[in-house]
Amino acid sequence: MRQIKSWMIATILVACGTVTVMSGCKKAVANEDAPVQKVSSKELIRTSQSWDGVELPDYLQGRPELVAVKYEFPAGQKLGWHHHPVMNYGVLVQGELTIIGQDGKEKTVHEGEAVVEMVNTIHHGENRGTKPVILYMFYLSQEGLPLAVQHPEIPLD
Repeated sequence: MRQIKSWMIATILVACGTVTVMSGCKKAVANEDAPVQKVSSKELIRTSQSWDGVELPDYLQGRPELVAVKYEFPAGQKLGWHHHPVMNYGVLVQGELTIIGQDGKEKTVHEGEAVVEMVNTIHHGENRGTKPVILYMFYLSQEGLPLAVQHPEIPLD
């Protein structure tokens, strides 16, 4: 950190011209001592149920494999029917994503919201909005298990 500060001060001095004009640069150098902002946290979700109210299964036995995936859904895009054999949850950082269960139950996840996905229940997702959806999902899996199993035999609308 000290090396970075020294480098920044040297850059500011060069930008100011010479040491004789230091008084004009005082404000730029003074900002290095500005108080550091504190880290904040906000719990987005804490639950033992998926978004449709069904209890999550017990943890798998054996060594876990944690997987993080970034999904991008273009506007108007539909993801095919699938199910997840492992627990997963995520945070939608842009857009709105509607998740539809095979029973017709729907959940629209909005920007900044967390969602816990269904486990072993067939569903699909749709971006019904006008901007791309960006979704970060986190899977609690094991080596060799798929994150999702596709069901192409079920037609979308």
